Amino acid sequence: MGKNREYSYNCEKNIYVLYKQEARKTMKKQAFNPYLPSWEYIPDGEPHVYDGRVYVYGSHDFYNGCVFCLGDYVCWSAPVGDLSDWRYEGVIYPKTADPFNPDGRMCLYAPDVTKGPDGRYYLYYVLDKVSIVSVAVCDSPAGKYEFYGYVRYPDGTFLGEKPGDEPQFDPAVITEGEVTYMYTGFCGRGDKSRTGAQATVLGPDMLTVVKPPVIVAPGCMYSKGTEFENHAFFEASSIRKFGDLYYFVYSSEVMHELCYAVSDKPTEGFRYGGVIVSNCDIGVGGYKKSEKPAAYGANNHGGIAEIDGEKYIFYHRHTNGTWYSRQGCAERIEILPGGKIPQVEITSCGLNGGPLKGKGEYPAYIACNLIGGIESPYVGDPRIPKIVQDGRDGDECESYLTNICDGVIAGFKYFDCKGVSKVSVTVRGYMHGEFEVKTELEGEPLGKIAVENANIWQEFCGDIPLPDGTNAIYLCYRGGGNPQLKSFKLI
Repeated sequence: MGKNREYSYNCEKNIYVLYKQEARKTMKKQAFNPYLPSWEYIPDGEPHVYDGRVYVYGSHDFYNGCVFCLGDYVCWSAPVGDLSDWRYEGVIYPKTADPFNPDGRMCLYAPDVTKGPDGRYYLYYVLDKVSIVSVAVCDSPAGKYEFYGYVRYPDGTFLGEKPGDEPQFDPAVITEGEVTYMYTGFCGRGDKSRTGAQATVLGPDMLTVVKPPVIVAPGCMYSKGTEFENHAFFEASSIRKFGDLYYFVYSSEVMHELCYAVSDKPTEGFRYGGVIVSNCDIGVGGYKKSEKPAAYGANNHGGIAEIDGEKYIFYHRHTNGTWYSRQGCAERIEILPGGKIPQVEITSCGLNGGPLKGKGEYPAYIACNLIGGIESPYVGDPRIPKIVQDGRDGDECESYLTNICDGVIAGFKYFDCKGVSKVSVTVRGYMHGEFEVKTELEGEPLGKIAVENANIWQEFCGDIPLPDGTNAIYLCYRGGGNPQLKSFKLI
C-alpha cells in the first residue's frame, strides 16, 4: 500500500480507510479540504500537471447561486511540491467568448484541457443550452484562451447534430500523438434516447472527427445485467492513462459517487472497476455503517492526477445547503496491481499528505462530516446543517457552519495529536447548551464545552484531554438554540 501509511481494511466492502500518513515536509502551510479559499466555488475540477505545476480546470459556481455554473472559467494552480500554495490565475475564458453566447445567457458547463500535438493547450466545453462541443485554444496552460471552433465531422456537420447523434455534454479529452480521444455524455433516468458514455476520436486539428462516437459505459436505462448495474454512467466523464491502462472516471446514476472503468484500449473494452469516492461517504465503513451518509452531497465530478509521485482524486462538495455552490476537494488514492482503486474516505486534510497538526486553531468550514437529525445523502432540505459565508459571492469572507441544532455533529479528519489538554470552540448566536468532543463518531464524549448566547464570535473552552496519536475530531451540539460555529482550537 505504500510507505509511511497505515490503513484499516474492510474486507466485506473491499475498502481501504486511511487513518495515518506522513505529511509532506516541503509545504509552506497545511493543506485543507476544500483546497481553495473558502470563498471560491470551483466544482467539476479536472487537474493536469504541466511544467511542474498542477492546474485545476473546472466550472465556476457562485455563492448563493440560483443555478449551476454561472461564472466565467477561472484557473488555479499550485507547484507540485507544495499543494497548499494555490495561486489564482484569473479568468482564462469568459462565457461571452463563444460565438453562440455573445450575451452570456448560456452557462459554461464542466470543461477539460489537453495539450495538442502542436504544443498548444485546448479547452473543450459545452454550453448549457446546446448539444455540441466548443473548443478554445491558448499557448500556455492558464493564459487567455481564444475561441477556436466546434467539433465537427469532415463534412462540416457539428458532432451532436447529425441524425443519430446523442447530445454532447461534459467533454473529457486525452491526446496521444496526432489523435485526441474525447469522452462525452449525459444519461438521466427514464431517458432511453441517451444510451451511455461516448468516445470519439479527433484528428490533429483537434476539431475533426476521424472515428465517430462509440459507447464505452452504459447509462442506467441500458445497464441491467451488466457489471455497471446500480453504478451506471450518469455524467462527468474524465479520462486518464497510467501505465498501459485507461481509467474512465464518471459520476454514476446515484450522483454522489465517482466511479471508474478500466481498459487497455481507449475506445473499447472498459470494465467496471468500482467507486473511488462518494461526497457523502456512502460505501465507507469503519467509523460508521457503510451505507450511512456522513455528509449532505449531491452530484459529483472530478478527475485523477499524479502529482509528485502520488495520485489524487479531485471531486467536489456542496455548501449553502444547495446544489449550486460547490467547492473542490481532493483525496490521495492508491492504484493497486491490476488496476484496482479502493474507495477512499473523505477528509479535511486530503492534499496535506497526512494528518493535520494536533495543535492550533482550525476553521469549521473544513468539516468533512456533517450529520443532523435528517438523514439524507443529498442537500436541499432547509433544516440541515450547512457551510455558509457572510457577504456576497466574491467577498473574501471565511466560511462557517450554521443551522446547528440539538444532535448535529461536525466531523474533522485527521489530526496528529500529542499532549492536547484543552479544546475550544468559537461560536455566535442564541444558544444554551454544550459541544461534546469525541474522537469516535459512536464513542462516548471525552469532554464537553459549555456555550451560551453570544452576539459576536466568542471563544468557549473546556479541559478535554485527547489521546495521543492520529484522531478524528467530532463536535456534537447538545442543547437549545442554533449556534454558528466559526472554528475550534486544540490546545
